Amino acid sequence: MNFLGIKKMFSFADIKIINFFIYIRKMNNLAIIGYGKMGKAIEKLACNYGFEVCSIIDTALNNKITPQHLNNADVAVEFTQPDSAANNIMTLFDAGINVVSGTTGWNAEYQKVADYCKKLGSGFFYASNFSVGMNIVFQLNKQLATMLDKVEGYKVSISETHHTQKLDKPSGTAVTLANDFLNHSKKYSKWKLEPTNIKDGFLPIFSKREGNVTGLHIVNAKSEYDLITLQHEAFNRNGFTTGVLMACNFILNKKGIYNMNNLLGLE
Repeated sequence: MNFLGIKKMFSFADIKIINFFIYIRKMNNLAIIGYGKMGKAIEKLACNYGFEVCSIIDTALNNKITPQHLNNADVAVEFTQPDSAANNIMTLFDAGINVVSGTTGWNAEYQKVADYCKKLGSGFFYASNFSVGMNIVFQLNKQLATMLDKVEGYKVSISETHHTQKLDKPSGTAVTLANDFLNHSKKYSKWKLEPTNIKDGFLPIFSKREGNVTGLHIVNAKSEYDLITLQHEAFNRNGFTTGVLMACNFILNKKGIYNMNNLLGLE
């Protein structure tokens, strides 16, 4: 007898119970490393994406990344601080857990983490921004850089605005925009934060910290005659949270290093 035949033998109430246990069986265990604004947002939506939060680790909770505190996690989300991100991620690899990280400001240690991931055969998903909309803007930014290389008269700048509690400056997203632009343009060789003099070949980034702004990023290309603007504004954290939890499902049982382009099929 198949499963549908078995379900016909039970009452409606029994079927609801069966469906409940099927739902529970499909849930994967999620550890949240860093219980700030993003950690709390991820906790709220985790069950909608098939995850049960089995562990929350944060310095304020006086616990650490150990097998005992990880509580049989299938995957871990890491949103902490730039000075602790690399060590957190590698400790999770040591515990045999794949990691999704959105902490920014630790670029200098990224290659070390990537090499360690490959050495242990772990799975790692990293993005400076998990918003689907922002990742579309990343692609448009690359196209803009390529096209502006073919014309004269445009000066490019990047600006970003975030809430006052954001520590890194410029934002990881602004750095991604700048680096992508440099990689697709022969006119610019380096980005610089808030330069007093904007020299040829330097791509300026301007940063603001004000109020409760979730995230505003703007790429401007200005000439004597017109202004081209790419802009992305996040209204709340749900767009980021959705991307994070999609990434968690994506990285389950995988080996290697992945990003939003892999998840969204953008490249």
